[in-house]
Amino acid sequence: MNTMPSKSMLSFCRNATNSIKKIISSSTGVPLVASSPRACWAAVRVCHSGPGHTNTSRSVSTKRRGYDITRNPHLNKGMAFTLEERMQLGIHGLLPPCFLTQDVQVLRVMKSYETRSNPLDKYILLMTLQDRNEKLFYRLLTSDIEEFMPIVYTPTVGLACQQYGLAFRRPRGLFITIHDKGHIATMLDSWPEEDIKAIVVTDGERILGLGDLGSYGMGIPVGKLALYTACGGVPPQQCLPVLLDVGTDNQSLLDDPLYIGLKHKRVRGKEYDDLIDEFMQAVTDKYGMNCLIQFEDFANSNAFRILNKYRNRYCTFNDDIQGTASVAVAGLLAALRITKNQLSEHKFVFQGAGEAAMGIAHLIIMAMAKQGIPHSEAVKKIWMVDSKGLIVKVMPDLHPFLRHLLSQHTLKGAMTTLNKLLKSTPLDGLCLHW
Repeated sequence: MNTMPSKSMLSFCRNATNSIKKIISSSTGVPLVASSPRACWAAVRVCHSGPGHTNTSRSVSTKRRGYDITRNPHLNKGMAFTLEERMQLGIHGLLPPCFLTQDVQVLRVMKSYETRSNPLDKYILLMTLQDRNEKLFYRLLTSDIEEFMPIVYTPTVGLACQQYGLAFRRPRGLFITIHDKGHIATMLDSWPEEDIKAIVVTDGERILGLGDLGSYGMGIPVGKLALYTACGGVPPQQCLPVLLDVGTDNQSLLDDPLYIGLKHKRVRGKEYDDLIDEFMQAVTDKYGMNCLIQFEDFANSNAFRILNKYRNRYCTFNDDIQGTASVAVAGLLAALRITKNQLSEHKFVFQGAGEAAMGIAHLIIMAMAKQGIPHSEAVKKIWMVDSKGLIVKVMPDLHPFLRHLLSQHTLKGAMTTLNKLLKSTPLDGLCLHW
């Protein structure tokens, strides 16, 4: 084999490298940066606005290089990286040579999406995209909210939660168990982002209308925070989904060898309350009092109690109770502008007496109070029916908050009044007739 002196070889390699760079630069018009050790570790700004845009607010500076870039969903742009970015980030050769804009990549994903007829398959496709290329995921989501919202959230997310063990690809969010008491602050330190503005937390006990799904309920905070970003513009890096795993009373999950959560009955009482207390304190200590903590899909027995305990101490709300009520009552008030009458002139019948129904009823009573209607008169306008029939105030084992929303009726008198009311107008809508 022919040999070359080491100095000559080094000079040859340098000249060859410079020649290649000149050829590429002249053909693309993009200057290449020499990859010296110092340049390799300098922060590179990755633009997510696309070619021709210079909006630095949509750029990210990073010191990561190589494979870490293509495996980080916050930084990965897929084939939208420019040649200059590929060279500076050390990913030249780790991607196909073609350059595809984000819009073209959206079309590619849509083509794959349209080949799937099963909603769960569509959900898995979108979640896989979110795990791989976050920017492209939200670009796709915002391109057609009406199409993708039922897949990312209700109703498909309910099916996804039921199949969460099988659909599980990559952990998202923070799983905190009842056995982690005393260490929650340390667990929050494990989360890679420091600037968290919104947290959605559930204990998985009442997932939609599906009941206790335990750790499988993580799909709810993940889906809800995706909507925070797509509809509310909250940066995904500032969102944190949390599942508090205190066990499950769902026997089928306890018997399932593939179940990913704690395999024991739910812990309740003081131990449960202490976990919630520590979680709330740890979150505000790390992220500040302005960090929003949204409670999602807690059972009735805990939802109202937790909301009343923390609502005046932390930046928190319960979407099932307050969020749904706000939208429903806003719709009623808008309708009253057309009918030209008052809330107090109507009676409201709820099919169901869960958190949403009680939250709406409570807000209706508050709205009537602003119109000068006493509480004792306002509750006479509220009627609730569950799977066992009409609910009246004299029933034993009634939820304390629900008892506060009902008038003092005898069962016989209430049934007579309800029959007359139902004959006048049929039930309509989600769970509410007025």
